Amino acid sequence: QNDSVVAGGGAIEMELSRFLRDYSRTIPGKQQLLIGAYAKALEIIPRQLCDNAGFDATNVLNKLRAKHAQVG
Repeated sequence: QNDSVVAGGGAIEMELSRFLRDYSRTIPGKQQLLIGAYAKALEIIPRQLCDNAGFDATNVLNKLRAKHAQVG
């Protein structure tokens, strides 16, 4: 199994999700929940790509989140 991380295929969505999650932690109230939900929704794209390719989406997304946290 090749589980290397390659740019593309949901990379932009993962980075936007990370940014929005971080931003949502800085604001109070319902807006925080709305922005967090939008951030989670962006991860549907890379999750679906993983499912379509036959990979374990949970494992791959956790690795992607870690990589984006290192870079960000």
